[in-house]
Amino acid sequence: MGSQSDAFSVNPPRANTATNKRSSLVLASACSFAAMSLACGVGSAQAAAGEGSVSTLMEEVQVTARKRADAEKLQEVPVAATAYSGDQLEALQTRDLQSLSFKMPNVQLEDIGTVKNTANFTVRGLGVNSSIPSIDPTVGVFVDGMYMGVNAGVVTDMFDLEGIEVLRGPQGLLFGRNVTGGAVVIKTARPTEEFSSKFKLSTTDNLDTVAAATVNGAISERVNGRLTAYYNNDQGWFENVYTGNDEAGGSDTWFIRPSFSVALSESSELLVRMEHGRMDAAGAVAQNRGELAPNFPLYALFGVDVSDWDNSDGSFQVAQNEEGFQEDEWSQVITEYNQDVAFGDGTITNILAWREYAATGLADIDSLPITAFHAATSIDQSQISNELRYAGRFGATAVTTGLYWFSQDLSYYENRLLPLNGLDITGGGEQEHTAMGVFAQADIDLNESWVLTLGGRYSVEDKDAQVATINPVVVGNTQCNQTGCAFYDFNDSESWSAFTPKVGLQWNLSDDAQLYSYWTKGFRSGGYNMRNTGLLYQPGPTDQEEQTTFEIGGKAEWFDGRLRTNMALFHNTIDDMQREENLADPVFSVVQYIRNTADATIQGAELEAMAVASDNLLFTANIGYVDGAYDSVRGDISGDGLVDATDLGLDIPRLAPWTYGVGVVHDLQLGNLGVLTSRINFNHRDAAPYTDNNRGMLSEADMLDLSFGFVPDSGNYRLALFGKNMLDEVTEGNNTQLPPTLGGAGASFTPLNKGRVMGVELTYDL
Repeated sequence: MGSQSDAFSVNPPRANTATNKRSSLVLASACSFAAMSLACGVGSAQAAAGEGSVSTLMEEVQVTARKRADAEKLQEVPVAATAYSGDQLEALQTRDLQSLSFKMPNVQLEDIGTVKNTANFTVRGLGVNSSIPSIDPTVGVFVDGMYMGVNAGVVTDMFDLEGIEVLRGPQGLLFGRNVTGGAVVIKTARPTEEFSSKFKLSTTDNLDTVAAATVNGAISERVNGRLTAYYNNDQGWFENVYTGNDEAGGSDTWFIRPSFSVALSESSELLVRMEHGRMDAAGAVAQNRGELAPNFPLYALFGVDVSDWDNSDGSFQVAQNEEGFQEDEWSQVITEYNQDVAFGDGTITNILAWREYAATGLADIDSLPITAFHAATSIDQSQISNELRYAGRFGATAVTTGLYWFSQDLSYYENRLLPLNGLDITGGGEQEHTAMGVFAQADIDLNESWVLTLGGRYSVEDKDAQVATINPVVVGNTQCNQTGCAFYDFNDSESWSAFTPKVGLQWNLSDDAQLYSYWTKGFRSGGYNMRNTGLLYQPGPTDQEEQTTFEIGGKAEWFDGRLRTNMALFHNTIDDMQREENLADPVFSVVQYIRNTADATIQGAELEAMAVASDNLLFTANIGYVDGAYDSVRGDISGDGLVDATDLGLDIPRLAPWTYGVGVVHDLQLGNLGVLTSRINFNHRDAAPYTDNNRGMLSEADMLDLSFGFVPDSGNYRLALFGKNMLDEVTEGNNTQLPPTLGGAGASFTPLNKGRVMGVELTYDL
């Protein structure tokens, strides 16, 4: 954590941020670029042996979507999902979860940009728009079985992974905690007995450089160990026309991850994974897209000239007088104990996990070359959780059942410097939070073809919160620092509970085809607003959000496995939808209200296909469609002072109607030299509103990525040239509207993502 003055002084100091062979390669490149739930291999022995058969190319990732004792082939699991092996993630040059954002139908894995590394993930139109850490996510992120309790600190750099699964649709029965939209399951590579090592070095045209390594092997007869280290120095990508800095937005990130496994007996094992990391970065790189922003009348008072500033939605230029900073630090320990038992020929698993995360930062929210709205923030979060689970089979019935407990302490403080309004105000809050659940799922083989799924989860959540309103009317707002506030104007505690059942039916038409359907319910507990600015509404509590989902899907392989198609149709109804309303305000610039705003219906479809034309040519395609509308509204979400048809007719935020993509992978044998694999992938996402009042929009985008990778016939290295976002598309983390006094009509705080990036990567395996 930075010092107290760093987080809350008027002008805090800035951080210094300037400063397998042939078939395995085709397999990793093809499947990862396919970006579909048809995903292929996991670095299998077949792939390593260099077999070029279709069966190897179509090898499936093993997934844990049903938390069975042993992982299952994705194509056999009645779940709509996308999965990537570690090799596939490497072939994609995957930096973080946001790197996968455009590569799956009806999925958005975005960093909000206000506070870096903060996830605003959306699946099938269900997501959140907030950097307030007390807002529970709708898309849960799980790392080695540990649920990430807040959105902050989620979009961090990754390396040396066993795989990633993105499960679409509600997963609250087995994965718990508010997972109504979907689940992102991250698995780090585990220690193994066989010695191995990997080294990676990459850099881009803007000197975004990564150096990483991992070493793995047996330490003793019963103990295996793995050590992974990662460092990234990003010199920055954006042009700040006010400061003349054409490398704005840089960062330094590192982490170290030691892990070990201990064979306690022939039937039991202990696995321990630890990680400590840090990021030192510039603050949010954001545009103000107001009509007057490049020629704001107030600039004359400050002698500011930014007449060459292009702030249109097709530009990457910014003009911020405060480039800000952010410092993140995290530590975590995840222990997993597995015990095989004779009872049901099953396995008892216990996952005990602890994590601490802290972040301080300063952001130029007005995004103008004058000081009009700057915000310093501080987040402290500590969590501990335990899941005790049994998975086994009794005759025709596979059973998974368990108990879950989660506890979290959270604090958040924010200082707003608004000199044009004569305000320098501070507030925030603290929250203690516990969650408990008991769950069971039975998959019953009715006969050789039909499987009936019955399951349910009972959850209880408690939250105790105290909030200091960020408002000069409240006496305590000037008495806050990183350790707390002398006075809180709001104190409350609340409990929520829910039973979420699931009924499903799977019809195995053959060894290569299945149809499935299920009905389930999900819920998100209510909560509190730690960034309470206005006095119109209390900081909470909100009521819990409830969801009912019906899905029907099918998975099939055709022509001896050369063509694979997966589809799903879904229908969701959401009651008491929780939303954070971002509204422009002439006094506080932006006010955020967290309320149960509406009931809504969201429905859609997904289709994915992979076709192997020959041993060295593969095609992929995917398409997703989501349609959503409010059924009723409970408040003035349009901001016009009325609750009427205007509110009911608004679009649901972050719901992009169409997503689709196509890809080609080609493998060329270069005589005795080696194999050149070429990949090209195009993905599209429609525009979508960001704010509930639909005045802030996220741009439509066409993403074109490509790479050329070479692996010699003899040797252990891989050299790749890659390009991302080759069409140089502008995309945004968010688009929050500001009052016209901060840039005229359309004034906004709009954090930007990088445009075109080209680079080279060398990976060497021993």
